[in-house]
Amino acid sequence: MTAGASLRGAVDAVVIGASAGGIEALSVLLPALRAGTPAAVFIVIHLPRDRQSLLAGIFAKKCALKVREARDKEPAEPGTVYFAPNNYHLLVDEGPQLALSVDELVHHSRPSIDVLFESAAEVYRERLLGVILTGANEDGAQGLATVHDLGGITVAQDPASAQAPQMLLSAIRLRRPDYVLPLEDIATVLATLG
Repeated sequence: MTAGASLRGAVDAVVIGASAGGIEALSVLLPALRAGTPAAVFIVIHLPRDRQSLLAGIFAKKCALKVREARDKEPAEPGTVYFAPNNYHLLVDEGPQLALSVDELVHHSRPSIDVLFESAAEVYRERLLGVILTGANEDGAQGLATVHDLGGITVAQDPASAQAPQMLLSAIRLRRPDYVLPLEDIATVLATLG
């Protein structure tokens, strides 16, 4: 896929995972989503578990789509960006609908990128775009591999452009993503969804 390739009509949902440096990376990506983008977008970003997340409010001002914190059992609506609430795993169930869980930490994280990616891959399969961004642990590597194995499209940020490349290197080692792109090119691809 090149920055000019279009995914219009090919994707029903996008999952994005990030950790260290993720807020800055999302500040490049989320403004690229155009009004009318038909995909639902689910995001896990690692934050300290003892603080309330302000991400939905911050990014609502930067994104043309509706942005909100995910709520348990709500339907997954197209054209909406959902952030995992702090200290809850975010999952996608049949319907599709969202589910929140306080199950054990995964890679020292709750919410876990792996949990979101694996559950969304089961529901959306080849209609899912998985994007892994900067981060300092291994969370997300197995999840991105599951997206790939179930037919979805996988994208990793180029580790050379990441604030913390460990998460990306882990994902690339486990199962080579379909595409490894700098942030600006990932933003261009996201713009083709709408």
